Amino acid sequence: MLKGMLVVESVVEDGRRFRPGDWIERISTTLANFGSDQRLHYSASVRPCVIDGEKCLLIDPTLQKTNPVVYEHILQFVTSNGLKIRD
Repeated sequence: MLKGMLVVESVVEDGRRFRPGDWIERISTTLANFGSDQRLHYSASVRPCVIDGEKCLLIDPTLQKTNPVVYEHILQFVTSNGLKIRD
């Protein structure tokens, strides 16, 4: 599931928790849509997940080719806020 994905933690580089706490959901809805079941379905390219009990944002690197504007926007947000990234 995580192989090849960028994982953005909800922690800044100095170890503090990033606020607001719902930032992952806000970014994840960028490419989400409502299905016929009237429920929100996250994109496979950008979605929330929980790793070791911590909320994280998963980003598929192929998003850089399929939707470069969204990819750059998300990475700009991540870097400007000093969020931890692991891949």
